[in-house]
Amino acid sequence: MRNNAIKVMAVGLGAAIILGSASTAVYALNNDNKEAAKKPQTVISAKTNTNTGSATKDETVYVFSGADGSVKKVLVNNWLQNTNGADSLSDKTNLSDIQNVKGDETFTTDKDGKLVWNANGEDIYYQGTTEEKVPVEMSIRYTLDGKEISAEELAGKSGKVTIRFDYKNTQYEEVKVNGKKQKIYVPFVMLTGTLLDTDVFHNVTVTNGIMENMGNGIAVVGVALPGMQENLDIKKEDLELPSYVEITADVENFKMTTTMTIASSALLDDFNSEDLDFKELTKSVDKLADGMNQLMDGSDKLYNGLCTLLDQSNILVSGIDQLATGATRLQAGADALSSGASQLHAGAAQLSEGLNTLNSNSEALNGGAEQVFNTLLSTANTQLTAAGLSVPTLTIGNYADVLNQVIASLDETAVYQSALQQVTDGVNARRGEIEAKVTEVVKQQVQAEVTTQVTAAVREGVAQKVQANETQFRAAVLKQVVKMTIEQYEAAVKAGLVPQEQQDALNAAVEAAMLAETDKQMESDEVKGMIAQKTQAITEDKMASDEIKAMIASNTDIQVEKAISDTMASPEIQAKLQAAAEGAKSVIALKSSLDSYNGFYLGVLAYTSGVSSATAGAQELNAGMDTLNNGMSDLETGVGDLSGGIQTMKSKSPELINGITQLRDGSKQLDDGLKKLMKEGIQKIIDLADKDLENLTARISASIDVAKDYTSFSGIDQNTQGKVKFIYKTDSIEVKEPAE
Repeated sequence: MRNNAIKVMAVGLGAAIILGSASTAVYALNNDNKEAAKKPQTVISAKTNTNTGSATKDETVYVFSGADGSVKKVLVNNWLQNTNGADSLSDKTNLSDIQNVKGDETFTTDKDGKLVWNANGEDIYYQGTTEEKVPVEMSIRYTLDGKEISAEELAGKSGKVTIRFDYKNTQYEEVKVNGKKQKIYVPFVMLTGTLLDTDVFHNVTVTNGIMENMGNGIAVVGVALPGMQENLDIKKEDLELPSYVEITADVENFKMTTTMTIASSALLDDFNSEDLDFKELTKSVDKLADGMNQLMDGSDKLYNGLCTLLDQSNILVSGIDQLATGATRLQAGADALSSGASQLHAGAAQLSEGLNTLNSNSEALNGGAEQVFNTLLSTANTQLTAAGLSVPTLTIGNYADVLNQVIASLDETAVYQSALQQVTDGVNARRGEIEAKVTEVVKQQVQAEVTTQVTAAVREGVAQKVQANETQFRAAVLKQVVKMTIEQYEAAVKAGLVPQEQQDALNAAVEAAMLAETDKQMESDEVKGMIAQKTQAITEDKMASDEIKAMIASNTDIQVEKAISDTMASPEIQAKLQAAAEGAKSVIALKSSLDSYNGFYLGVLAYTSGVSSATAGAQELNAGMDTLNNGMSDLETGVGDLSGGIQTMKSKSPELINGITQLRDGSKQLDDGLKKLMKEGIQKIIDLADKDLENLTARISASIDVAKDYTSFSGIDQNTQGKVKFIYKTDSIEVKEPAE
């Protein structure tokens, strides 16, 4: 928006300067230091017109100033628009050296001192000079590296330069505001512009203005509202309105082209003081305050929530510490179990040796073997119970079936399918909630797409309607810029009096005007309401279509599947699956050990059939004990890894706490920043409204009325409608060539 504004102003100023070469504006600028080609007209005509009318008066005041803003000459161009085609036009003015600048019509002076022009149905263009002071005085100060310097001394210098334009408004009326007489200044808008040479100016900044790099130069446009601070009776600490323009830059061999300042009080022409409603303004300010309060409440809740999260994180860290302590104990138990397995292994070896001794007494040997088996089964029962498994008491006859059932229940596939079914049932129970969220997202996407399409279609329609009135826009631009009708301008083009560059600039100005009108209509409540209504209707139709319903159903299925997958991949489910897998391995190892001893036991029973069979059984037992011993070593190693992982988790706990603490502190900074914005920014607006919005509204209304009352600088007939603008032109600053 900022860049567009600069470009529009640049095009407008450029068009005024280029197209003005065929108008009285450039005539005035080109003759600021010359005598006019014609002598002042003081013709007295004996002709008496019976058809004397009053005109619409368009007054342009050219203020030619030095580089410091001091006034050197004031030249006024007046355009009397003969709207009724009167034979003569009456005008009141205080100008001297009056001359007709566009025709040969003459004038007389009546007994009241008014000018009576022999118009013969034509418009009158005349100019003159005056010694009257302009309503806004402009002064320009220069500083070089922090020290004030004159424009002449600054030429050719290098360093950090500041150029400050100050404006003093002296035009006011004393009017009653809320029953009290107040001094209200005519609300002039001062628009100062210049083009800075990029070979001279670098690192340019502007206060109360904007700038744009135009390639071969930097266009700077500043704005000031002298007198408005006093008009609205606003303290600067509450709200400061711009009253000056300041340009700062690093320069090399300083030189500067002329500056142009346009002053106009027409900014408030489109407003009516009766339309101001301070009650509606109060409602808007109240809404602003409510919005900021809600935003700050939300920030407070975010901060409190993070504080709670930090507190709960401390509880989590405490739980990790307890888990680490339990892991240490588990490792100690695994070490003891491994030691016991080693001892059992040694005992099996001794048993193998003892079988040779038992060879002569098989019955005693069978009884001993059974006792050992039962002891192993008892030990296995104890281990299974300690592992949290509830199973029937193991016996020589049932241990295989019981352990096979335990292993089957801990099978990775079975555990996974059981967990999957539970997760699937839980997610499907929330399908309605998931579908509602999917529907909302799809609706937002559809609405965004429809809004874009409807806005584009409506804009096309508005643009076509505006384009249909191109002739009116062209007529208005010609009237404003070159003071011609369409017919006059086309005749001038046909005659070759208007260069192609001027035609292109005019066409660009017409296009800009139509674009601005299109943008204006698009921003109207009517168009916005139509767009909103169409968007809502089309969105509802689309949402009811089979295609969108199918999309919602498909996306809902995808989200359901994703929720199931995410849950199955969660640490909690994965931990259960891992625990089941590890438990199955342990039970398989245990059953393998018991199976090994069972083989030994059966060998003992077959002892009576041969000592060699008994010896073989002992060897098998010894081998089984070796496997058990190795399994215990693996278990010891796994428990060590588990303990190490938990210790790592414990060591990382401070980083978790630190991260949450930083998040909480950042939330606190956000909360403090919102409160600062409320206090130093929004609250000032609210306070300004709370102090005396009714008085402010009344002062704005008075400013509008005073602006509409100011219609002329050099004088105007009471029956004439008028408007006036001021154009200040300063001398350029050049490096003087040394005298030869």
